[in-house]
Amino acid sequence: AIAIFKSVSQSAVASGVRRIEALTAEGARLYLSEQDRLLREAASALKITSEDLPNRVIALMDERKRLDRELHEAKKKLAMGGGDAGDATPSLNVGGVNVVARVLNGVSPKDLRGLIDEARKQIGSGVVALVAVSEDGKGAIAVGVTADLTAKFNAVELVKAGSAAMGGGGGGGRPDMAQAGGPDGAKAEEALEAVKAAMTALVA
Repeated sequence: AIAIFKSVSQSAVASGVRRIEALTAEGARLYLSEQDRLLREAASALKITSEDLPNRVIALMDERKRLDRELHEAKKKLAMGGGDAGDATPSLNVGGVNVVARVLNGVSPKDLRGLIDEARKQIGSGVVALVAVSEDGKGAIAVGVTADLTAKFNAVELVKAGSAAMGGGGGGGRPDMAQAGGPDGAKAEEALEAVKAAMTALVA
């Protein structure tokens, strides 16, 4: 007699056909004994009962996600200079236009648009150019132009100038927001200078 039967895995091998792997008799008993040992060991490490383990694991995963979000937000604020929403104080003035131009380390390219939006709200009127340099040395640049200045400055054209300085080509977006990349993040400062030069040419 089999006595004990324990399914340990299932997988699809063909349409409508599944493969089931299982243990029986002494093999199943040893497997269940080992699973029980691991369960009790995990519960002991967390100083809870085995029955409470599933809920504690879920709670720990939720806490990990929350801490990851807080760390992510803290990194963005630190990159922008700290403060509740980051310090977007204009770093220079081009032809009477406020410009925030910064290189950000430890910031993901996908966060640039959000940071641009925050900075534009803070300065009210002006141009924001941010470059993020990734761990593999690549650069990503985003440029935002406030609504009152889009007739004079096109974010797509400005971001193309910055991208070209990092060895990139093209760039896409709208007149008020555009983003592009370049393989040479080491030239992040040159990318910002290229954006400033493009602006200067338009106000000259």
